[in-house]
Amino acid sequence: MNLTAVHAIYHFEMARWGRTLLQSIVAPVLSTSLYFIVFGAAIGSRVPEIDGVSYGAFIVPGLMMMLLLTESASNASFGIYLPRFTGTIYEILSAPVSPFEIVLGYVGAAATKSIILGLIILVTASLFVPLHIAHPIWMLAFLVLTALSFSLLGFIIGIWADGFEKLQVIPMLVIMPLSFLGGTFYSINMLPPFWQNVALLNPMVYLISGFRWSFFEISDVSVGISLAMTLAFLCLCLAVAWWIFRTGYRLKP
Repeated sequence: MNLTAVHAIYHFEMARWGRTLLQSIVAPVLSTSLYFIVFGAAIGSRVPEIDGVSYGAFIVPGLMMMLLLTESASNASFGIYLPRFTGTIYEILSAPVSPFEIVLGYVGAAATKSIILGLIILVTASLFVPLHIAHPIWMLAFLVLTALSFSLLGFIIGIWADGFEKLQVIPMLVIMPLSFLGGTFYSINMLPPFWQNVALLNPMVYLISGFRWSFFEISDVSVGISLAMTLAFLCLCLAVAWWIFRTGYRLKP
């Protein structure tokens, strides 16, 4: 493996992120803090506990996951789209770097950014509500797997997009709405039976449920199913990325 090439791509992406800390960290932290203030304090004081967990603490894993999904996809999509837009992608493709090493550099950087941001949000949340993580290892496992999966999805979006406006179509119009409907602010067990069955068609339910289990040992679906769905989505994204480099889709003129 050409570790020098992987490090070069990774370092470049992390350095670019470091130059935009105000947009990359401060803005998401402020927006998430507003969620805690509005939902955790204002609304949470009027909502009874959910499965023995205060409402303010209950929404923490959902908010972390929602932010992780959107930021992972956005960071990775912009990271690979920029060299496509400027034409420098052809220099990377002509260099002695394998597709796996290219994906590892870009996706690894995007996942790292999202994980750091997620941990910052966790620290921020602890300032608003008392938190206890029942299974910290599983929490980190879900955090890393989800960041990798949606960074891969963002990488695919960045190759598919033929304009800057398309970079935000899926994160903002698909991922975020599905996150809101996937149990970010509520348990799907609170829904009528029909809508519970409908909610189970939403893949975000499994991600949020598994992540919430690592905090409070409560979940809407089995943690084993949540983990299996996360791994299945990761494998699907890997297969699509392999196909892109195999066929040269939108990478070769």
